[in-house]
Amino acid sequence: MKPNKTARRRAREFAVQALYQAALNDLPTADVAKNIRENEHFAKADNELFTAVFFGVQAKRSELMQIIRPLLDRDKKDLSPIECAVLLAAAFELRDMPETPYPVIINEAIEVTKTFGGIDGHKFVNGILDKLAAELRPNDPKRG
Repeated sequence: MKPNKTARRRAREFAVQALYQAALNDLPTADVAKNIRENEHFAKADNELFTAVFFGVQAKRSELMQIIRPLLDRDKKDLSPIECAVLLAAAFELRDMPETPYPVIINEAIEVTKTFGGIDGHKFVNGILDKLAAELRPNDPKRG
């Protein structure tokens, strides 16, 4: 990991990794969180943000997927697991963490996708999140 990453970026990266692990391995949420927190770099992450995003997505995964699914240009099963994890985490932040400006959430999601996703995955994620932000935060003062 780059030393100049913020604690919040690290938390989002760890949340995406945890969501990825939980989805692929069908492990209990608490076990995945414990494994992630044992990473030697986790101490530099914002634990509160990691906990809110990871456990929030796990608790509301189907609700979040319902708001993402209509925006997809492909079937959910054709999404890469990383893109899916990033979209779920960002959708949770957009919907349930209004204190974070939507441009920050989208930018962070793009950067996390660049780190872990495929070559053009960040473009796909950006397109979906732009539409989602318009739906979930139509009155956000930072819009426009």
